Amino acid sequence: QVQLVESGGGWVQVGGSMRLSCTASGQTSRTHNMAWFRQAPGKEREFVARIMWNTGNSYYEDSVKGRFTISRENAKNTVYVQMNSLKPEDTAVYYCNADKYIRDPPQGSWGQGTQVTVSS
Repeated sequence: QVQLVESGGGWVQVGGSMRLSCTASGQTSRTHNMAWFRQAPGKEREFVARIMWNTGNSYYEDSVKGRFTISRENAKNTVYVQMNSLKPEDTAVYYCNADKYIRDPPQGSWGQGTQVTVSS
């Protein structure tokens, strides 16, 4: 499978911005949909954003629409999520995901996660 490593997490003020990166290695393929999920303490992992390999179309969870933007640079095997107007509810461990399919529950390859903490 694809190996994924997230970076860019940390602490940020409410209303601030942060950009997360996910770099793929190993047996990578352009025919993988890339996505971001997050998991807050005591809560289930939830979908955040996805970018499709074939069309490049992006999809977002309702609470992040207009604030988060997912993008990719295929030559660098990297996917990003730009997060603006951050709220305390955005605090979570963020995970990168790569999969050839959209499945429930989500499967495929996962990164180790990166912590994002939003506070005043």
